[in-house]
Amino acid sequence: MRWIDDHCHLGDSVEGWPGPAEALAEARAAGVERMITVGTDLATSQVALDVARSHDGVWATAGVHPHDASGGIDGIAALLSEPEIVAVGECGLDYHYDHSPRGLQREVFAAQIALAHAHSLALVVHTREAWDDTFDVLLAEGVPERTVIHCFTGGAAEAARCLSIGAYLSFSGIVTFKGAPDVREAAELCPLDRLLVETDSPFLAPVPHRGKPNRPALVTLVGAAIAEVKAISVETVADVTWKNANVVYGLPS
Repeated sequence: MRWIDDHCHLGDSVEGWPGPAEALAEARAAGVERMITVGTDLATSQVALDVARSHDGVWATAGVHPHDASGGIDGIAALLSEPEIVAVGECGLDYHYDHSPRGLQREVFAAQIALAHAHSLALVVHTREAWDDTFDVLLAEGVPERTVIHCFTGGAAEAARCLSIGAYLSFSGIVTFKGAPDVREAAELCPLDRLLVETDSPFLAPVPHRGKPNRPALVTLVGAAIAEVKAISVETVADVTWKNANVVYGLPS
């Protein structure tokens, strides 16, 4: 089986995180051959690009997380012509913490949707407690053809809305959490051709690794949990998510 972790933060540094080289070696030993490492502001986007340039099988995104919307998006556009950059984001809205004013979050989100259109890149969306405004901004700006709702945390209703606008649903280790039956319900109804798997490393480690730094190698556990929910083989989940990620991010097949 070949796996793609379509959303991780290889350049982040948290206690117990092994660093990119060790994480990549462990991932490849587990069959995770490709990874998308994600930027959340200009500095981390540059780090993501540097990691992708330094390691085969790794590509990067460049964008500004809603937490950092107050800093604006200056410099992001300059990174988008680099061949290792395959998406804009992660960007979107986060009304749980409100680290940036909501109006500014919407403006910065809209600007990054425009960048995705201008550069014909995928769009990686973060949304938390902001579903209605997320859809409003996406529909107002035009939903990019390859839009990913990363770390999907909604239920069946939100999944149906995302699918209705043509988005892909990317499931994380949350699908293994006892307290997330709604996420499992969304995974069950997600069509195979719209399904992606991620770790969001070094965050959100799946069961039985909760409380520890997450790693791309553990995306296999996310895939196994989805296979169980959908009553299909793990091999099928690996195959379809591999193909879908290649399409979304324009990777060589």
